[in-house]
Parts: sequence; C-alpha cells; structure tokens
Amino acid sequence: MTAPDPALVDLLGLVAYGELLAFDRLAADARLAPDLRRRAALSEMAAAEMANYRRVADRVVALGALPEEAMGPYVGALQAFHDSTEPKDWLEAVTKAYVGDAITDDFLGEIAGALDEPDRRLVLDVLHESRYAEFAAAEIRAAIAADARVAGRLSMWARRLVGEALSQAGRVAAADRGALTALIGRREGVDVPALFQRLTAVHTERMTAVGLNN
Repeated sequence: MTAPDPALVDLLGLVAYGELLAFDRLAADARLAPDLRRRAALSEMAAAEMANYRRVADRVVALGALPEEAMGPYVGALQAFHDSTEPKDWLEAVTKAYVGDAITDDFLGEIAGALDEPDRRLVLDVLHESRYAEFAAAEIRAAIAADARVAGRLSMWARRLVGEALSQAGRVAAADRGALTALIGRREGVDVPALFQRLTAVHTERMTAVGLNN
C-alpha cells in the first residue's frame, strides 16, 4: 500500500480541526442570538460543520492516517486564536465569522489549488460553505443601518481579529512541519507575496461590502 502524502494529510488535518472548532463556535454563538429564529439558523449551520468534519476525517482514514493524529499539531495555535478572540456579544460573534474565518478559508482555498482531485474539490467544498458568511453579512449591514455608530466598534473588532489571525498563522506554520509551504511550492510560478496581496485585497472588499473600515 502506498504511503499517504504527508503534506496532504497535514493539510486535511488542519481543515478537519477547523471544522470541529467551527461547530463549537457556532453552537456557542447560537446562545448569543437575540431570538429563536437566529438561534435555530446557527444551530443548523453547526450541524453542517460536523457533516463537513466527517467528510474530511473519512478522507484522512482512506489515506491510511488517523484524524486525531493529523489534527493534533494544530490544536494549540487554532485554539489560542479562538480563545483570544472570544466575542462578547452577538454582533462581535457574526463579525468574527464574517471576517476572521473568511481569511483562513481564503488562505486554505489558495493552497487547495495545488491538490489533485478528489482532494481539491473536497477542501473547496467544505471551506466555501457560504451560508454563515451571507447570514453574518446581513446581520452586520442591518445593525449598521439601525445605528451607524456600530460600524466603528465592529471595524475595530475586525482589525483585532486580523491581527490575532496573523499572529497565530506563524504558530500554525511552525506546527505543520512545512506541509503548507510544500503544497504552495507545488504550484508552478507561485508568488507568495502576490498570494498575500490577493488575500488582502479580498479582505478589503469583504469589509467594504458590509460597511466596515479596513
């Protein structure tokens, strides 16, 4: 039996743990919801994250690895990010989902471009679950429309989220034993500075789209 590609297993481990954390956070955010409609919506999305986790974990097993071992190196860095950016209220929770999670998804989506099928499609499918992002964007716009002062507070919160995400990215890079670097390097003509410029441009557009200042 061919040994699994270590870089692929490491990346899938990172994605799988991210899905587990997404479930935890959505379940917690649901308790901050101001009404039952929103609480039910987030609870449904949490259940979808567990389905995504199972898809990725099953693929790791199919490759001959254990999901818990593949996820292990990333626990400290990702948990530290979420612990340091615990939202205090509903609007901080939806802004964290809209801004913070999207940056990670954009980055991993870029890396997924180096994968072969079916792994490329699997990663892109679970990362590009857009229901929560759309839901969060609508909540942010509605809050700003109701009180323009909200934009300043949420813009500051979003900048903090980005700073924390960049800080923890270094820990993830150290933990992954070069897996992400190896995968990026497989893409012909990859320009890492240009990659981060693209990510920054998309982030700026995302902020502007909901009325937040970058």
